Amino acid sequence: MFDIQEELKKLPGKPGVYLMHDEKDEIIYVGKAVSLKNRVRQYFQSSRNKGIKIEQMVTHISRFEYIVTDSELEALVLECNLIKEHRPKYNTMLMDDKTYPFIKVTVEEPFPRIMMTRRMVKDKAKYFGPYTSAGAVKDTIELIRKLYHIRSCNRKLPRDVGKERPCLNYHIHQCNAPCQGYVSAEEYQESVQEVLKFLNGNYEGIVEQLKEKMEKASEMLEFEKAIEYRELIASVQKIAQKQKITDAAGAGDDRDILAMAVEGEDAVVQVFFIRGGRLIGRDHFYLKIAKEESAKETLSSFIKQFYAGTPYIPAELMLPEEIDDQELIEEWLTKKRGRRVHIKVPKKGTKEKLVELAARNAKMVLSTDKERLKREEGRTIGAVRELEKLLGISGIVRMEAYDISNTSGFASVGSMVVYEKGKPKRNDYRKFKIKGVQGADDYASMEEVLTRRFTHGLKEQEEGKELGGFTAFPDLILMDGGKGQVNIALQVLENLGLAIPVCGMVKDDNHRTRGLYYQNEELPIDRNSECFKLITRIQDEAHRFAITFHRKLRSQSQVHSILDDIPGVGPARRKDLMRHFENIEAIRNATVEELKGLPSMNEKAAQDVYKFFH
Repeated sequence: MFDIQEELKKLPGKPGVYLMHDEKDEIIYVGKAVSLKNRVRQYFQSSRNKGIKIEQMVTHISRFEYIVTDSELEALVLECNLIKEHRPKYNTMLMDDKTYPFIKVTVEEPFPRIMMTRRMVKDKAKYFGPYTSAGAVKDTIELIRKLYHIRSCNRKLPRDVGKERPCLNYHIHQCNAPCQGYVSAEEYQESVQEVLKFLNGNYEGIVEQLKEKMEKASEMLEFEKAIEYRELIASVQKIAQKQKITDAAGAGDDRDILAMAVEGEDAVVQVFFIRGGRLIGRDHFYLKIAKEESAKETLSSFIKQFYAGTPYIPAELMLPEEIDDQELIEEWLTKKRGRRVHIKVPKKGTKEKLVELAARNAKMVLSTDKERLKREEGRTIGAVRELEKLLGISGIVRMEAYDISNTSGFASVGSMVVYEKGKPKRNDYRKFKIKGVQGADDYASMEEVLTRRFTHGLKEQEEGKELGGFTAFPDLILMDGGKGQVNIALQVLENLGLAIPVCGMVKDDNHRTRGLYYQNEELPIDRNSECFKLITRIQDEAHRFAITFHRKLRSQSQVHSILDDIPGVGPARRKDLMRHFENIEAIRNATVEELKGLPSMNEKAAQDVYKFFH
């Protein structure tokens, strides 16, 4: 039994992080402290004015734990990581979990590549961004390939020069095929330098070059080429227009402008991303806050959560007002960035106007989206609450649904889809190949899937792995069927010593849910309710996920079985054939000379493949 008053006496007067647990042993709040002894005691002192949110939280605390750190900065870093991992109920939570794309140029390679990435790592490549639109990044990369013919493949050059045929990009004039030695390293590097200028915002030179080429093509009556150049000019101007807004007060600087709008328990933080003096994008983020929470506290929470997860940190953050722990957060950001980061509150001039503009945008977003957010909440959290009421249970956060797919017993597979707070959590989806069941036996297949899923989960829990995937257990299991499927699940859980509610989705003759089977009773469900719509979405998602996996396995099996029947074709040649030809039909139509051109093929093997299909 955890005695709170006794444990309070044992608290050290050192910096650290504390975690509050409720009666289900879930972490409901994470905080940091300069002195754990002083900070944690404050929660349990009745004379202190704690605010409604904290007072409510304290009533749910059944125990607490703490981690001592060497400094307040270490405590801040640990607090950020624990909040992100556990998403406690009473912490101000950033509701959007976004990652931003970068454009990466692998300048450390002899023949550099250009690509989109969402991770910025400490290699020798050059990164541009982050950008707020993945679509804009893809458009930019496609344009650069058309203009400068930079490769996108993963071939190791110059080691692999001449080993394989040039890819489609060479044939559509988007790559000069350095893989064939058609361009020297020096010429290629010249193109790369032009790419770097382009990504740094130098568009004028390329526009002039394209205009000259367009005019020359027109004079030579090569109108198709002229139209191609005209379209490239339009694409360059479109990209340039997106980055036209500049921050004249700090040209060449990287900074983020942050401002916030609040209405009740809803808040929106607007961020303007300025890179190299240009406004390259903006984005907004939703937060759930307590009514009495100050703007300082909210902005501080947002900055810690957002910049703990983003790979790029600018030199400056500009805010409408000072925040809690400002100096400490500056120190933390500086350490993450590797160079000095300043948090500033501009009082006049262009910078102040940018902060005001961000604030107006935040207010507009909050006003416009409030109704949409309410509808979204009704579709998700609201639907889960309806389901709780229908089943007579509470505390449903995580739901798992299962389905089996096979074709006349061929390659049976199982799917597990996960919904948290009424939304799909795709990172936790799992696929199963049925190993111990022959033929089309859905009950036996489901028993195998559930046994493997929960046995694996129990093993991961024993090993102390982080929650997620198999480790996190559901608050409710949804079976794609009625009494039979539910009983299978209950039997598996009983064998493993687990107590998890199981509900069946009973279908009508058209394979649509007509009710829920729970505790030996079929419960009718209102077809117009959000609960019914959510159950239908989950059922369709489990079915889709299983069918997609089964289709993929079936396709792979068909391709492999045909190629395996060809005399003289082993794993290496089969892999070569599949890599160089789009499908079986393309292999069938290939000539002996084309087949002989593959690295692993000799004359006899090429003849064997040709004879097999003819």
